[in-house]
Amino acid sequence: MGRIYIRGDEVRFERKDSLTVDAIFYDGNVIRDVEPRRLFPVSGGNKYITLLDSNGKEQALIPDLATLMPESRQIIESCLSEYYMIPKILKVLDRTEKFGILKWTVETDRGEVTFTIQNRHSDIKIFYDGRVLVRDSNDNRYEIPDNRALDPKSRKLLGYDL
Repeated sequence: MGRIYIRGDEVRFERKDSLTVDAIFYDGNVIRDVEPRRLFPVSGGNKYITLLDSNGKEQALIPDLATLMPESRQIIESCLSEYYMIPKILKVLDRTEKFGILKWTVETDRGEVTFTIQNRHSDIKIFYDGRVLVRDSNDNRYEIPDNRALDPKSRKLLGYDL
């Protein structure tokens, strides 16, 4: 059997728990207890969402969440947000550098945090849409949703123009 591609006019999703959904097709078929995951978690956004069963096997693929009915799209987005819980950096409070190691204190949507970055070239990824992903020395990830929306002090503390 080939890959099942899901488009919005043929299915609705029901949430089972924080990470699991049922895909109920209008033709009567049902795919139960699958977990939505991004095939391209860093750059894919809301495209190419795979639905995995409890064994990690793909049961179906959603090429683009925008094709889903609004309620179903919200359910899948909610599951993805729960699974890919990445704190959003809202403000840079302090930044220091010593021996090439960056130390940032930031305000996130989950509170204030201080972390270090070992290598600014490999641990800070800047995307074309203004989004910035940061990986600290403990392999935690943070996101600046739009670096252009940061306040001027935060941009200055970053030390270079993103």
